[in-house]
Amino acid sequence: MNCKNILVICTGGTIGMVCDKLSGALRPASMHDFEHILPELSDTATTATVVAFQPLIDSANVSPSAWSRMANVIYKEYEKYDGFVLLHGTDTMAYSASALSFMLENLQKPVIFTGSQLPLGVRRTDARENILTALEIAAAEDAEGKAIVPEVCIFFENTLYRGNRTTKRNAEQFDAFRSFNFSPLAQAGVHITYYPHRVHYPDWSSPMRLRTRIDEHVAILKLFPGISPETVRAILGIAGLRGVVLESYGTGNAPTAQWFVDALKEAISKGIIIVNRTQCAQGAVEMGRYETSLPLLQAGVLSGYDITTEALVTKMMYLMGEHGNDNDTIKRLLQTNLCGEMTIS
Repeated sequence: MNCKNILVICTGGTIGMVCDKLSGALRPASMHDFEHILPELSDTATTATVVAFQPLIDSANVSPSAWSRMANVIYKEYEKYDGFVLLHGTDTMAYSASALSFMLENLQKPVIFTGSQLPLGVRRTDARENILTALEIAAAEDAEGKAIVPEVCIFFENTLYRGNRTTKRNAEQFDAFRSFNFSPLAQAGVHITYYPHRVHYPDWSSPMRLRTRIDEHVAILKLFPGISPETVRAILGIAGLRGVVLESYGTGNAPTAQWFVDALKEAISKGIIIVNRTQCAQGAVEMGRYETSLPLLQAGVLSGYDITTEALVTKMMYLMGEHGNDNDTIKRLLQTNLCGEMTIS
């Protein structure tokens, strides 16, 4: 394999912290820290260049402007590097990976998000193996010299997931992420085993395109027993609201109370797009399977199938930013699998 050049983009989060020898406090890692702790960043097979956001962004503070910044760095450096590794805080990593899967249209190189539950400079850290394996995956090519996994992915604790299929599931264990509705793209053990039949491949004859226009006027309405008309109407009545992720029960079920159905109909009549997504970690919305989902279907609520909340929120923002007030196109594309984010039955 030819020597591969990988760009490591440190955006912030636990993985980018080291312990200061004098104060004992955690501080952002420098390039010197990375080279000292991870001398493997430069070897005969892979050369890694590390760049860092200034200032670093805590995962909880990540916003659509940060997604655009990440995507723009990759686009600017796209021709110089064979793959990209993004070091990111775990709390919102699935949102960022989902957003970039839409922003980097027809991506032909690996973009691998990774992070850690313990800081890079801590003795028992999981950061070291996560970074080194993410680098190897970002550099992996097939017999034709093409990237084995030309997708936006998350690598964490020996498993490579499609980014827009992934959710953080654990705040304490090293296996923090899970893809409940789509099998992993690779497993890392003594060897890295890839599953190419699961990979979403690009059109190799067309270029990668950058799409960073975002409309943030999206809300999540999560149902719970006893939810009041005032709560529902307050969310649906947010000024400028354009899209709503309706987190329903089971296979897409919701209250059949007339006030609830009327509130949805009124919002939809005003041009607000509502997409039904199950609260369950695993499974899909099946509109009309039960009587309690029929009123949603009749009101004009769209099915989110088996998409994650993270992917649905970012997809809505992306489509509304790209297509403006063309609701017909937005609705059609929300029901279309663009880059492997959902399975349409």
